[in-house]
Amino acid sequence: MTSIAPDAVDGKIIIGVDTHKYAHVAVALDHLGARVGDRCVPANREGYALYQTQGDSNARSWGACQSKIGYCLRINMGCGDNHLSQGGNRRMKSRLVFKMFLALLAVFSLVVAGCGNDDDDAPAAELAPAPAEEEAPMEEEAPAEEEAPMEPFRVAVVAPSASNDLAFTQSMVDAVNALLDAGHISEVAITDGTFIVEDAGAAIRGYAEEGYDLVIAHGSQYGGPLQEIAPDYPDVSFAWGTAVDTFGIPNVNSYSVRSDLGGYVNGTVAAQLTESDVLGVVGPIEVGDAKLYVDGFVAGATAQNPDVDVKVVYIGSFADVALAAETAQQHISAGADVLTGTAQMVVGATGVAQENGVLWFGTQSNQTALGEDIVVASQVYRWEVILAEVVDQVKSGTLGGTTFIMTFDGGGLEIQFNEAMDIPADVLASAQATIDGLSDGSISTGQ
Repeated sequence: MTSIAPDAVDGKIIIGVDTHKYAHVAVALDHLGARVGDRCVPANREGYALYQTQGDSNARSWGACQSKIGYCLRINMGCGDNHLSQGGNRRMKSRLVFKMFLALLAVFSLVVAGCGNDDDDAPAAELAPAPAEEEAPMEEEAPAEEEAPMEPFRVAVVAPSASNDLAFTQSMVDAVNALLDAGHISEVAITDGTFIVEDAGAAIRGYAEEGYDLVIAHGSQYGGPLQEIAPDYPDVSFAWGTAVDTFGIPNVNSYSVRSDLGGYVNGTVAAQLTESDVLGVVGPIEVGDAKLYVDGFVAGATAQNPDVDVKVVYIGSFADVALAAETAQQHISAGADVLTGTAQMVVGATGVAQENGVLWFGTQSNQTALGEDIVVASQVYRWEVILAEVVDQVKSGTLGGTTFIMTFDGGGLEIQFNEAMDIPADVLASAQATIDGLSDGSISTGQ
């Protein structure tokens, strides 16, 4: 596994761009020919805008490189499994930097001079100063108690795809950075692009060896190496997901998400917006939160409109953009005018959807940037809600043994509508009623 520290980037940066029908790929090399980063965006105006804006949003991790090229962020959503196996893993560390500014205060003496008329020979009458009133002595205020500095708490994340994939990995990266900004933790380190399980295992072990307080293995495929690694580091807390198994290891937590809830809401809205009564789903692999989301979407759509035809295809990959695009085209050819999907490969599907003017519903992260004129709504994972509980538990001395499940309760799941879309008020009201019903138990997804 290759780790690239952003502050080690020096010299010239060379960027090459490979253009395709639905996605453009850019690769950045340093002056020694080593790959600094790469990214892939949809071949549309939103994608072009991402080239200019995505770098700034990740300034915490790539500040040194940004100063040279404006962006140098690696994204593999659609670069395929072969791309992931080439050792391009990137390690990004976001550290708290405390800057101290010394303010120099200068004291100025104001000299007041009395002025008289030159032709006034007589001395001016002297005015006796009024006796000053004695001021009551001021009570000294008790010095304010200084807040104790936060104890260092370091969190590391190992994830399968790019940190800015607008999907699974970005949802976790956004979450740990939210905790960092809130002062709940003191440091974040991220190793992304570890789709190869062996690479992920090496990264997990490396962070444990460095003594991180919490190591998050963000991928259901990481359970195997975690079972081997965690017992070797009993003083380090581990969390992994999406999963519900802690293996009976005392320093392992697990976490999952009721993605079927947001899938159900998206399905009910899609069934109201379709004109052809045909919906298409581009799924990755039939496991974990991906399967839950797809099942929820189908249940919500058919509950809203029993006559709707929901076509589901799992392409067998989380990263194959080309196959996702091909599957989306098949759905559209079969009459679908609304699509949805999950995982980082959806950039291929959204490219086809935009080309054909077909609506899109996202999940995991807000996917509006993939097509402002087609993305209706996104189910957004706000992992920071449950991660805050994990961190508090670890700080109190309990390193594992708990499974955390994220739902609408507490704001862990959100349905974020695209404000640029003209969505009928009755449809929005229906969506909120569905959320309320799922929250109070009066509506069930069947899961």
